[in-house]
Amino acid sequence: MEIPVYLFTGFLEAGKTKFIQDTLTEQPFTTEGNILLLICEEGIEEYDPSAFCTHNVQCEVVEKESDLTSEFLLSLLKKHHATLVMVEYNGMWQLGSLYENMPEEWYVYQELFLCDSHTIENYNKNMRSLVVDKLSSCDLVAFNRVDADTDRMPLHKLVRGVSRSARIVYDMTDGTIEYDTIEDPLPFDINADIIKIEDRDYAYWYRDIVEDMEKYDGKKVRFKGMVAKDETIPKGSFICGRHVMTCCEDDIRYSGIACKWANSESLKSYDWVVITGKIAIEKHKIYTAPGPVIKINTVIPAAPPEEEVATFN
Repeated sequence: MEIPVYLFTGFLEAGKTKFIQDTLTEQPFTTEGNILLLICEEGIEEYDPSAFCTHNVQCEVVEKESDLTSEFLLSLLKKHHATLVMVEYNGMWQLGSLYENMPEEWYVYQELFLCDSHTIENYNKNMRSLVVDKLSSCDLVAFNRVDADTDRMPLHKLVRGVSRSARIVYDMTDGTIEYDTIEDPLPFDINADIIKIEDRDYAYWYRDIVEDMEKYDGKKVRFKGMVAKDETIPKGSFICGRHVMTCCEDDIRYSGIACKWANSESLKSYDWVVITGKIAIEKHKIYTAPGPVIKINTVIPAAPPEEEVATFN
């Protein structure tokens, strides 16, 4: 039987306990089976089970990140005969500790990242890798303790620097909820005859084409990138891209696009070039599914960009 998991992430005093308490207190949130509530972080706020709209909530405290093994989680599920799991996750733990060890039947139905609007920017400044870890896979980001004087733009940019798909809401101090309506114009003109990607914008463009590739089908593009080739890449093809850093040096990855060019044999790995070509969404050996392939018109040798690693700054 599949077990849905509701995952609540955030740092200490971000409002996770209150949010879960309110969720379990609302009448619509009921289930016929038992609910297993895993508490991975204990703050000032405490749960009041007497206020829950259902009496089948079983709480378990997880003391250490290393305790999150598949065997341990499965033993708790069987102990309480649970059919649904809720997790109040510790903000200082990596999400991989949970995702990589969830029992096979478990699947994350919804992942919410809760933030104190007054402290999250400091966390982002001092613990960027942990913030990125929570933003990368969440479905929704909820900023709480927001009032009419709160500047929402830095909060919006904090999220969009990592995820373009996560929904953003603001939990106002007057008890109302407001949805984020700030538009995210791309730093390049997607409707131009040739989409020109400046060196500083490569990370944004690469993320956008990966997340929404269909809108680029048939478009012409020009950008500077580094060539990558090996014996697995078919003759007449090469990869062109940049190393991209999302949060820190540990997560730098080469992020490139498949290119087709009759003279590709003249190129070698680590060459810097400016390419111009037309994008088609199709199968290519470097992808496991159809992806963007650039049919090259021109290749011009170039000097490396001033910052060889592309970022979202």
